[in-house]
Amino acid sequence: MRKALFLALFLFLSWAAYAQTIDPYTWDFGRVKENKVVEHKFILKNESARVLNIKEVNSSCGCTVSQADKKKLLPGESAVIKVRFNSRKYSGPVQQYVYVHTDAIDNPVVRFIIKAEVVK
Repeated sequence: MRKALFLALFLFLSWAAYAQTIDPYTWDFGRVKENKVVEHKFILKNESARVLNIKEVNSSCGCTVSQADKKKLLPGESAVIKVRFNSRKYSGPVQQYVYVHTDAIDNPVVRFIIKAEVVK
């Protein structure tokens, strides 16, 4: 009985630690070789009851290019935000931001984060 309780506690704590690392607004590419281009696709879902319009998608650096596959989202629809990071001229830890500007009243700018460790 005691072993089963410890096992259950261990599984719960492991699951809780795993759940905390899942963040739909952040992507870590891990180790990326210098001069490589890597890509990730974020999902932006319209969780409101009205149409959501994407006005603009931009990033914090010229090394990161981003675009949305559609500009108008009906309630419940999603858009793919494709992000490409070019590691050229970088070394070590890198963190860049992608900003999705919308016409939402409560949260007009959604920020996505990409991370990488650029190695030679």
